[in-house]
Amino acid sequence: MSEATALAPLVLSDRINAMQESQTIAMAKKARELAAQGVDVISLSFGEPDFQTPQYIKDAAKKALDEGFTFYTPVPGYPDLRQAICDKFKRDNQLDYKPENIVVSTGAKQALANAVLSLVNPGDEVIVFSPYWVSYEEMVRLADGTTVQLVGSLENDFKVTAAELEAAITPRTKLIMYSSPCNPTGAVFSRQELSAIAEVVARNPQVYVLADEIYEYINFVGEHVSIAQFAAIKDRVITVNGFSKGYAMTGWRVGYLAASKEIACACEKMQSQITSGTCAMTQRAALAALQGGRSSADEMVEAYRRRRDLVLELVKEIPGFRTPTPSGAFYIFPDVTGYFGKTTPTGEVIKSAMDLSLFMLHDAHVAAVDGSAFGAPNCIRFSTAAADEKLREAFIRLKNSLAKLK
Repeated sequence: MSEATALAPLVLSDRINAMQESQTIAMAKKARELAAQGVDVISLSFGEPDFQTPQYIKDAAKKALDEGFTFYTPVPGYPDLRQAICDKFKRDNQLDYKPENIVVSTGAKQALANAVLSLVNPGDEVIVFSPYWVSYEEMVRLADGTTVQLVGSLENDFKVTAAELEAAITPRTKLIMYSSPCNPTGAVFSRQELSAIAEVVARNPQVYVLADEIYEYINFVGEHVSIAQFAAIKDRVITVNGFSKGYAMTGWRVGYLAASKEIACACEKMQSQITSGTCAMTQRAALAALQGGRSSADEMVEAYRRRRDLVLELVKEIPGFRTPTPSGAFYIFPDVTGYFGKTTPTGEVIKSAMDLSLFMLHDAHVAAVDGSAFGAPNCIRFSTAAADEKLREAFIRLKNSLAKLK
């Protein structure tokens, strides 16, 4: 090949080079690679229900295909689905929205990204309650914003307080991001806690709130409180939810947000240039899910509660794990610093949660995600969404493997 026709070296964008791969996906990939080699790996890395999507939702999707729902859809979603989402907010959250306030997206992840990209300018500060879901920081980075991690203490179930938030706000603060119930900790903010946080936001009119409520139905303490319920800040709150967790619809990729008309229109504009409208068949399934109520979700929640309690009992047998009791979601998030400085049977020193998670993968054949991906490098996240027998086997393996560390 001549010099004239030689290909220049590939130079990727600074944007993609700066972006980190999702650690939950990366660990799941490692687990699959081991499994492909014939290793019996128990994966507790993914936040995915092990339940099938309820049959009535599947039937609605099949019916939609037969009825010809195979064409492009409106960018913000079908009008009847958006109205059903408004009805859901009224029923479950005592919030009044119109369809013009709703944007349906390809999963809650896209709804979050739409909101961040629509609000954040280069140099804007985004306060992220930490520990946080892995993609928050990357979304802020993509928008050229600056992430300010606000770390909740283990003693307070990792929850940030209103006083801590107030101390972190500066004139450059544009957005606050948090989840409740929280991924990865399972912490749930109470009405009193969110009321105090809302008062802080009300005193700072330049600040918006992005509330991730994807685990709303997986709540073990009763009341779920949406921060948009506090009238003084409702128009500055973007509430994100979806169907993946409560309805076991992870592969369907459908989520939504509710916001002021101006923000919803901005998110619609953003989505129109990236993916356009969400899959037609999926939207009809989502409509059926909402119309069917939440009884199927409530049945799953009882199973998640039982699994949480099972895992907490098993973890008591593992010295060195400091594990708060999750109030929602389907994870435990123990502090594992008790193992730092210990040595494996082959002589490697455990210096971090990443080291420990890799040791557990290769010795116990249990996959979990180290906490650095969530802004908590002293912790490891284990999903409790697996079947009871898999959870029992996984934590017996972990107990035996961790006992080898000296």
